[in-house]
Order: sequence, then structure tokens, then C-alpha cells
Amino acid sequence: MAEKKTVKKAAATKAAEPKKAAVKKAAAPKKAAAPKKAVVALNAENAGFKAGDVYQALAAAGKALNVKEIAKAAKISEEETLLGLGWLFKEGKLVTADEKITLA
Repeated sequence: MAEKKTVKKAAATKAAEPKKAAVKKAAAPKKAAAPKKAVVALNAENAGFKAGDVYQALAAAGKALNVKEIAKAAKISEEETLLGLGWLFKEGKLVTADEKITLA
């Protein structure tokens, strides 16, 4: 009879072990999701609209701004800001000084 009891205890202990491991796995911290990147459509129409947004932000500010400040003022991403700046530089509408950009 003694042999049967030890077999039952060992089986019960083995059955309980996977549950403990599952609890430890569930308690592990979750990795933060990667931030989503802005997708910028590269076409002439979109570049023109972003150039307009950048131009309006610079005109409203009335002073030289850096790229981050322009993006915040225009409420667009920095990538979209760079797209618009490229358009405006090509047209000769902008001037740079000390990493700041202003209207020409």
C-alpha cells in the first residue's frame, strides 16, 4: 500500500509543475510595440501640398525655424516636412542660416 501512495504524490507533483511554469511565463513583462512610422507618399501632388503646409507654417511664425519646429507648427511629420522643404528649396523660396530656415 505504501508504494501506491508515493506514486500518486509523485504524479501530483509532476502535474503541478507545468502550471507553475505557465504562471511564470505569464508574469514576464511584455515588450513594447514598435512605434509606427509615417508613410509618406512620394508623388508631385503630395510634395506640393506638404510644401504649402511648410510655407504657411513659416509665414505664420514670421521667424526662422528648424525642421522640428516647422513640423510641429504645420502639424505634419518631420519626413513630410523635409519633403515640403525640398520642394521650396528647389523653387528658391527658402533661406537657411545657423540650421534655421526662413522664407526668402
